[in-house]
Amino acid sequence: MGTVWFVIAASMIAAYVVLDGFDLGAGIVHFLVAKTDDERALVLRSIGPVWDGNEVWLLAGGGVLVLAFPPVYAAAFSGFYLPLMLVLWLLIGRACAIEFRHQMHGALWTPFWDRVFALSSVLLAVCLGAALGNVVRGVPLDPTGQFFEPLWTDFRASGETGVLDWYTVLVGVAALAALALHGALWLAVKLEGAVQARARSLAAWLVPAVGATALAVTAASASVQPHILERLKGQPWILGCAALAVAGLVGVRVFSRRGDDVKAFASSCAYLAGMLTSAAFSVYPFLLPSNGALGGAGMTVDDSSSAPYALSVGLAWWIPGIAIAVAYQVWTYRQFKGKVRAEDGGY
Repeated sequence: MGTVWFVIAASMIAAYVVLDGFDLGAGIVHFLVAKTDDERALVLRSIGPVWDGNEVWLLAGGGVLVLAFPPVYAAAFSGFYLPLMLVLWLLIGRACAIEFRHQMHGALWTPFWDRVFALSSVLLAVCLGAALGNVVRGVPLDPTGQFFEPLWTDFRASGETGVLDWYTVLVGVAALAALALHGALWLAVKLEGAVQARARSLAAWLVPAVGATALAVTAASASVQPHILERLKGQPWILGCAALAVAGLVGVRVFSRRGDDVKAFASSCAYLAGMLTSAAFSVYPFLLPSNGALGGAGMTVDDSSSAPYALSVGLAWWIPGIAIAVAYQVWTYRQFKGKVRAEDGGY
């Protein structure tokens, strides 16, 4: 049952990255594709009806950790206290920027909220990528299963590490490139005219950057986390997740050249899902690996799971709950499908 909940948790985090990833990406490329106030308003309008619903998947993923793996939740939220507070403030700043831009007008406020939106989106992408890098690399767990990481130490990926080192920064940069591509492809789907043309052009430039950073992260991950190679030898089916990522990135390139924006965006979704599931299943059964610096063992699915009865009852409630959430999001996307135009009103 613990493995079932591991798959659920990984799936929900992947859903969050795929869904909230495109509106984070829209913020990242905000100033690159939109040159006027009206064009920037269109960028916000393209995510306005869905961005807050997309963030629910992050909360749901945290809820799964509380229910299924409470020791991991406790250790992670104390050990990553500083970066989690940073993520919280960035989420607040981004939400304020989206909501207040169309309520507080003026020569000062409009540019201010635009910059808050763009900066918070960039930093969130890097922070989320660095968080994934920490989980893959491992953290300095002590024998009691606790740890605390400062923001950085000596930037080495071994020993008493900080949240930021050369490896986690690399993963953060890769996440920034991937989400920027994802956002540009979303804007190409939703917008028209000059903004759409700039989004398509930017996406074409980003594909090689995403491919290069993905290769660098893959090689670095095998170097800093030996467990990955052991898993691949014993469970070669994990390479299927990597193949999904490769196929997704190739699809982005092919469909973008054909001008098929919807299929290019769907391919980007496949790329992100493939990369995240590759990372999750490569570190399994660890939920929070140890780098061995303080002598603590990694936290695995078996030793961190709740009681079997709690997992069974939780699953019985989770299935109808997630069905309602999925149905609502499908309805929302159907209601707001199609191109966003200036005359439509809204955000």
